[in-house]
Amino acid sequence: MKIVMTSGAVGGGTDPDFLEELHAEFPDVTFLPVADAEEGMRLIRDADAIYGWPTQEMVQVADKLSWVHIPGTGVDEMGKRPALIEHDAVLTNCRGPHAPPMADHVMGMVINLAHRWGDLFADQRDRTFEMLKYAGTYKELAGSTMGILSMGDIGTEVARRAHGFGINVYAADVHPMAPPPEVKEVWGLERLDELLGMCDWFVVAAPLTPQSRDMIDRRRIGLMKQGAFVIVISRGNIVDEQALADAVRSGRLGGAGIDAFATEPLPQDSPLWGLDNVVLTPHASALTPDLVVGRRNIFKENLRRRLAGEPFLYVVDKKAGF
Repeated sequence: MKIVMTSGAVGGGTDPDFLEELHAEFPDVTFLPVADAEEGMRLIRDADAIYGWPTQEMVQVADKLSWVHIPGTGVDEMGKRPALIEHDAVLTNCRGPHAPPMADHVMGMVINLAHRWGDLFADQRDRTFEMLKYAGTYKELAGSTMGILSMGDIGTEVARRAHGFGINVYAADVHPMAPPPEVKEVWGLERLDELLGMCDWFVVAAPLTPQSRDMIDRRRIGLMKQGAFVIVISRGNIVDEQALADAVRSGRLGGAGIDAFATEPLPQDSPLWGLDNVVLTPHASALTPDLVVGRRNIFKENLRRRLAGEPFLYVVDKKAGF
């Protein structure tokens, strides 16, 4: 069996230590690290699988390709590779390891915004000690309401943490379900407008699909409570960034925390830069050492299953996009 190993993603397949592990555990498999698309085009022709995103052209010339493993979770990159959607190759991803650190990041943003950490850090930098400027300005988390868009791995972990702070958690999902213990209700998307109108905190944890793209548009942002906060943790292109910036700037919304953007790196002329009470992080919320180990272990387990003729873990529905 031959597997083309690409770099690119966190936990990329060309890392020498990772390749050494794979050679030791799977001595009968040939692992082919590639440095660029040109080399990938040459090696993919008779490869059985690829670790990482193949280009559209690689898919078209791959005569034996039967498995594509993505060392990440989001698969919206398929939109740039229609040949992969139509190809018979099974697509798997790495669900799970990303969710706990991303949920931690969400709660970090919530506390940051609720307790004005931006101003506090500025005071620390300027050696300013002024207690009374903060009197009565913090937001109580206990008793507030959080809405989560999508109760997948990320949404579930966010809910557990928010519940621990005494926050009342509701969610909307493409698949309504019985709520986990930390969530009061999980509604269908037909009640998304209602959810937006009742939230103090709204967390976007959905995958980017044709259905979720531009879902939180200017109209829906206008439905949110006065002074509410938006946290974008999963993918850009779900929330209208210009409308969000306008709502924060005008004071309609209390602020935002954003880790995923429509265009990355975030352009210098983005309206999100420089806004008070907006926390911007560079799509880095999941990047712990455990994430890399977890993703690599999922790949190794799926490779073991492939060689043993057993069903894969985490098969992606290529039509649905997750």
